[in-house]
Amino acid sequence: MSTNLYDVAYELEKAVRNSNEFQQLKKLYDEVNADEAAKRLFESFRDMQLQLQQKQMSGMEITQEEVEQAQRQVALVQQHEKIAGLMEIEQRMSMLIGELNQIIMKPLEELYGPMQK
Repeated sequence: MSTNLYDVAYELEKAVRNSNEFQQLKKLYDEVNADEAAKRLFESFRDMQLQLQQKQMSGMEITQEEVEQAQRQVALVQQHEKIAGLMEIEQRMSMLIGELNQIIMKPLEELYGPMQK
């Protein structure tokens, strides 16, 4: 019997959606978006993060001023209880996805050896 990998992938997606981690992430995300001040602060933080990532990926150097601004922004969002909680569960969700990715990639790793960057 052949396994349809797409069916398995959709089952995994469903399991992720129904997981406690995702449900908690969704709840905190909704809470942040319902609080206008928190939403603006979070969006500003995300925009800054994205701009720095794009700059870095294009090979441009990040200035000391940008680093300091990013540090101030991180300090601000960490002081906001809702955003700090959201960021914590985002980190846990990211770790979970990373672990799932390791499991999925195991057959290829066994075949080719560890993929090194």
